[in-house]
Amino acid sequence: MERVLKSARESGSLNLSNRSLREVPKEVYNNLDTGGQDEKWWEGVDLQKLILAHNNLEVLREDLRNLSSLVVLNITHNNISSLPAAIGDLPLLKSLDISFNQISSLPEEIGFAAALVKVDCSNNRLTDLPASLARCLELSELNASNNTISIMPDELAGCSKLRRLNLEGNRLVTLSNKMCMSWTMLSEMNAAKNLLTTIPDSVGALSKLIRLDLHQNKITLIPPSIKGCSSLAEFYMGNNFLSSIPEDIGMLSNLGILDLHSNQLEEYPVGACRLKLSFLDLSNNSLSGLPAELGKMTTLRKLLLAGNPMRALRSSLVSGPTTTLLKYLRSRLSSDEEASGSGSTPTKHGQIAAARRLSLSSKELDLSGLGVTSVPPAAWETNDVVKLDLSKNSIEALPNELSLCSSLHSLILSNNKIKRWPGTVISSLASLSLLKLDNNPLAEILATDLEALPKLEVLDLSGNASSLPEPSVFSALPHLQELYLRRMKLHGFPDGLLGLKQLRILNLSQNYLTTVPEDIKDLTSLVELDLSDNNITTLPPELGFLEANLQVLKLDGNPLRSIRRALLERGTKAILKYLKEKLPVE
Repeated sequence: MERVLKSARESGSLNLSNRSLREVPKEVYNNLDTGGQDEKWWEGVDLQKLILAHNNLEVLREDLRNLSSLVVLNITHNNISSLPAAIGDLPLLKSLDISFNQISSLPEEIGFAAALVKVDCSNNRLTDLPASLARCLELSELNASNNTISIMPDELAGCSKLRRLNLEGNRLVTLSNKMCMSWTMLSEMNAAKNLLTTIPDSVGALSKLIRLDLHQNKITLIPPSIKGCSSLAEFYMGNNFLSSIPEDIGMLSNLGILDLHSNQLEEYPVGACRLKLSFLDLSNNSLSGLPAELGKMTTLRKLLLAGNPMRALRSSLVSGPTTTLLKYLRSRLSSDEEASGSGSTPTKHGQIAAARRLSLSSKELDLSGLGVTSVPPAAWETNDVVKLDLSKNSIEALPNELSLCSSLHSLILSNNKIKRWPGTVISSLASLSLLKLDNNPLAEILATDLEALPKLEVLDLSGNASSLPEPSVFSALPHLQELYLRRMKLHGFPDGLLGLKQLRILNLSQNYLTTVPEDIKDLTSLVELDLSDNNITTLPPELGFLEANLQVLKLDGNPLRSIRRALLERGTKAILKYLKEKLPVE
């Protein structure tokens, strides 16, 4: 023990986990001061990190206030029944883990630990949370799962920086509109296994929400406002009382996983067929058939339908491969539904004029899908447009006049016939933060081309395999937050990406990658990583380091041998936890 304490005096970090301790050593409460005459006390460091996990502790004393420099406190897996009020005397405390104890209430004084960023009080005996927690304005992660909490205090709406919230396994009857309206930074919310009957209408304010888990409640309705959750990628609503789902759910363009099993659904709405899902669970409902439009959901890899009274579909289709069922549904679509562009359409000049009128108020000019071969002059005739969409045309080059669009933030050139990198124009757009050049026959991209875009935050080069730049050139984009490199014929992970510390979304799907580098752990800001449809056989345990922020990990379509299929189907969190557990113990 003395050797451990001496090391802690030098480092400021003390780990006494798994030592069968029944009480905290008195030296700890004295800030590691042993009172020894030969100690060089002036060389000591105040205790900043204290880990007492997996012991038999029953009490934390009020002397805890002596540790005023403490930043991290971890007492998980003990037998502690209460926290001392002295927890409020730790002004620098940022991370508090008191999970898996016998705590029945948190002291109001916890609100004075105003620097708290992460609190884990899961798996205790809490019946409520103190309103004073709202004073912790920096709080970004709160885990209160597996308690007996029946109500959340409205004051917690003040925690506006909250990003991850876990309330699974409690007795909550309602979530207030006020809280949802305030938690606009939320990226993950889990309120599964509660007694909720409704979803607040204000859920639409959660535009940054990526994962929403409300399975095993008593919810009867999904509000149409769900369409406001524009970043939502995973939505779990299994084991509820839903009899229908709103057509507006089809507007969730980023939704990849939708779990609706074990409800009372009698139909799947046509509007929801606009979703680009990879996984859809409709099992154990009251469906008698499916809309033919569902056949258009070509991104769907797995559709579960067991336990429905299907009368309009043969049992072999219901239980067979998803691709076969989708093909059958497409065959049921009438030819006029399949055909595009039928009937009378406005002239191109009329469409351009209408788009320009709309842009006067929105500052967004949509000239997509017009079939034009050159950029219409309307694109540069007003220089206050911030977003210009020229996708789905036959444009081969950008005119120099576009350089006049000094306010342009977003330029979408997807699905055109551009062969040469439009460097002259793009380098003149000083405010450009989003550039989409996917699905063009680009010949080559040089390092200097990207160096001219230091403010770029979103870049899509998908489907331009012949234009692949040197992997190192991406380091010229330090502010990049989203990068899409689908169908680029990549055989190796681009090393230049590993230095992009602000990267939140990385899509490398439909390539020929065989490995993922260990240094992937450096991309700590990632919330979505798409590695689907590659040749990856194993994943590095270091990927588990991204557990804190990574919400979506797509791996389907890879010959993975190191992870069981059952684990893969449990989703991102289960995979990352498994990988993290494989990391060597320090």
